[in-house]
Amino acid sequence: MTWQVYVDEHLMCDIEGNTLTSAAIIGQDGSVWAQSASFPQFTQEEVSAIMKDFEEPGYLAPTGLFLGGTKYMVIQGEPGAVIRGKKGSGGVTVKKTSQALIIGVYDEPLTPGQCNMIVERLGDYLIDQGL
Repeated sequence: MTWQVYVDEHLMCDIEGNTLTSAAIIGQDGSVWAQSASFPQFTQEEVSAIMKDFEEPGYLAPTGLFLGGTKYMVIQGEPGAVIRGKKGSGGVTVKKTSQALIIGVYDEPLTPGQCNMIVERLGDYLIDQGL
């Protein structure tokens, strides 16, 4: 199975008639493994800042999480495992696995909890698979 199938079928899946706005699986080095067509063009600096927050929880809190130039206010997460961000009626969830970052971006009517569930469920599965 290709990484694109994970994005298309597991991240961009339908939840009560709604889907994520965009999603991606990227390597911790910033390499794109797979992404939805609408996923924002991110920079290596943005990925590096996200990785630094996983190593030093709270690192992004003062500046915010940037993805594709969009700034998200960092809200509660799980130190070293999940970063959650909010912007207006939408937000982002980033789950770290041993090799990758699973990223989901959402907007209403999808809820933050639904985004968290989609992203974290796939991340947990990949962790269980040693990825």
